[in-house]
Amino acid sequence: MPGQKIETGHTDIVHDVSMDYYGKRVASASSDATVKIIGVSSSSASHPLATLSGHNGPVWQVGWAHPKFGSLLASCSYDGTVIIWKEGNLNEWTQAHTFSEHKSSVNSIAWAPHELGLCLACGSSDGSISVHTARSDGGWDTTRIEQAHPVGVTSISWAPSMAPGALIGSGVFEPVQKLASGGHDNTVKIWKFSNGAWKMDCFPALQMHSDLVRDVAWAPNLGLPKSTIASASQDGTVVIWTVAKEGEQWNGKVLNDFKAPVWRVSWSLTGNLLAVASGDNTVTLWKEAVDGEWQEVSSVE
Repeated sequence: MPGQKIETGHTDIVHDVSMDYYGKRVASASSDATVKIIGVSSSSASHPLATLSGHNGPVWQVGWAHPKFGSLLASCSYDGTVIIWKEGNLNEWTQAHTFSEHKSSVNSIAWAPHELGLCLACGSSDGSISVHTARSDGGWDTTRIEQAHPVGVTSISWAPSMAPGALIGSGVFEPVQKLASGGHDNTVKIWKFSNGAWKMDCFPALQMHSDLVRDVAWAPNLGLPKSTIASASQDGTVVIWTVAKEGEQWNGKVLNDFKAPVWRVSWSLTGNLLAVASGDNTVTLWKEAVDGEWQEVSSVE
């Protein structure tokens, strides 16, 4: 399938793009302080639908909420705020809520699996992570992980809401509330919410990178018996972390040394393909072979 070029209309660097649930619209975040919504279809060229202005600095990330909560989009910015945008009439967006708890740049946002409700995690350069959960009365409850990465949080990713192997056993479905985070301290950390508070769930922190972690991505598990996280670093490597059972030690394995900073990692919906965007201007796709070794299956320049 040939790639489709999307004209965003941004006047500065584009930092993030996110496709909606139905694959019909793309949201993009830029240093021009705006978020753009662009219509995409396989048959025709992309077309601009809306420009969302409300941030006072570069916008680093955007994320669509699950459509069961309505048409909602979150964006985070260098200005320290996170804005929840709500679509009323088609392509008419308003600011539904602004979170301004963080003292400096909010670098990463991630919506929780929809089974956990409408819930957004935010990671900031102030070192902390905030988790905002919508209440039925329209307000939001906030929990915080103070000093998650004291020199700055770069990225966050939610665990699947189903525990590994949950499909295999029978029993009551207890949703899992876990986060992975990466930071300027070169580490990846796992956090678990229980008894009303977030606690670190891996000791010690996961450390195989020699420079800041740019991105973390928790793989969908679809009932697989293990948990898997990919982390990408300024040091040029991607590490695949796995743990077989709750409470055991995570094991890290270097997927590849790309010899250039690695910006982003992203899993396929089935969790068996990993896309890696690196500073050598390529996107590569990787798959785990039967013997546990990872192999590159394709590359896009």
